[in-house]
Amino acid sequence: MQNLYIQYQGIIDVIYIDPPYGKDDMGNFANTNYDNNLDRNTLLSSLYPRLLLARSLMTDDGVIFCSIDDKNQAYVKGLMDTVFGENCFLFCAPRITKKGGKSTDTIALNNDYILAYKKSEVSLVFSREDKDISKYTYADEHEAERGKYALSQPLDYNSLQYSETMDYEIELEGQKFYPGGSKEGMLDRHNGNHGKTDWVWRWGEKAIPWGKENDMFVIKNGRIYTKSYLKIRKKRGKNEFEKIDPTKSFTTLSYLENQYSNDNGKKELTNIFSESKSKVFDNPKPSELIKTLIKMVCDKENAIILDFYAGSGTTGQAVLKLNQEEGTHYQFILCTANEITDTTPNGIAYDVTAERLRRVMTGKASDTAVSFQWQDKNKPYGDSLDVYEVAQIKDNAAAPGSTPFDVIDETAYGCQPFTNPVDKIRWVCEHFDNARKELED
Repeated sequence: MQNLYIQYQGIIDVIYIDPPYGKDDMGNFANTNYDNNLDRNTLLSSLYPRLLLARSLMTDDGVIFCSIDDKNQAYVKGLMDTVFGENCFLFCAPRITKKGGKSTDTIALNNDYILAYKKSEVSLVFSREDKDISKYTYADEHEAERGKYALSQPLDYNSLQYSETMDYEIELEGQKFYPGGSKEGMLDRHNGNHGKTDWVWRWGEKAIPWGKENDMFVIKNGRIYTKSYLKIRKKRGKNEFEKIDPTKSFTTLSYLENQYSNDNGKKELTNIFSESKSKVFDNPKPSELIKTLIKMVCDKENAIILDFYAGSGTTGQAVLKLNQEEGTHYQFILCTANEITDTTPNGIAYDVTAERLRRVMTGKASDTAVSFQWQDKNKPYGDSLDVYEVAQIKDNAAAPGSTPFDVIDETAYGCQPFTNPVDKIRWVCEHFDNARKELED
């Protein structure tokens, strides 16, 4: 993070992080992507200086996302309120982790959370979410103008407020139709035997000729259905069409679809490392989640995306996927500790993060003899990848192991010496232009 600060101050557009969640206050391990031994205080203490640096790296209209579990959400939100300010809080949205789960006598836990903050109080306009168009499966001669259509809405319902004027006979294609399917039922209702809500048509009688003329009706299973077109609909109260926006606003429920679940992330990673007989990484997020988050807040053609808890490298794949699908030219920067485990003898950074990105970018493993399932159904993303191993920030004083934060003498700028390194990091972040002059001297 300190190395990044020298070159990338104020130019990172979007940050996504999925920090190790640590333990709850009862000492039980959370199910996280790291087998860590962080208690909550250590988690928050390690996050604090990193978030301060992250804020300084962001553009004025930059956004940071943080995935966090329900045990730590309140604490991490409080920390991010402190660093970014409550006025820069954007949203806290639940995110599905899995659809099913083991049976329980209490309540199944099926979500975690996404916290979102902007750097400053500049106005942000989110992009819009594409509507689910899977139900629009039918086509007719009007497709070019109206789009495909669905047959999900019958013309008659029994849950609408009863009105005799909406309870009438319709003749269509030589057949006669009645709300609820029965002429006797209609006549009985006309005699007063109806509920407050009962069988009626959704359209008034004067709209039926217009519907016939505009080919809006289909007979299905003995009932009349109206065509629900993708691009147009009948204007409420009028016999005319109006255009439909095929998108919708994102909501705090947008990330409850299965495509954003850990199950989907696991399948994705398994396909990339399909030759592995053991699990290469626990609870990976799906690239679709991070891709959608980036797309939601960033409309630039050349943006820089940062993830400083990169883990399995999902954020990198998400950026590559966006570039392929949207024609953008985004760059990503991933930082991760190179933890060595039984399944990653060279460390996670080499055996998982970098290897994953190599495979999805080239369609080949570092061991060219290895074949994996992802390459069978996906086109490699291409692009280039630079990998660096940083043991520590470059020494800037005679004392071995010293960093720019040690070298900068705050008393030269009229400050009392800092006793807390976090306070000094904050000060350097806020006054780096002046501090850099001393570094250069």
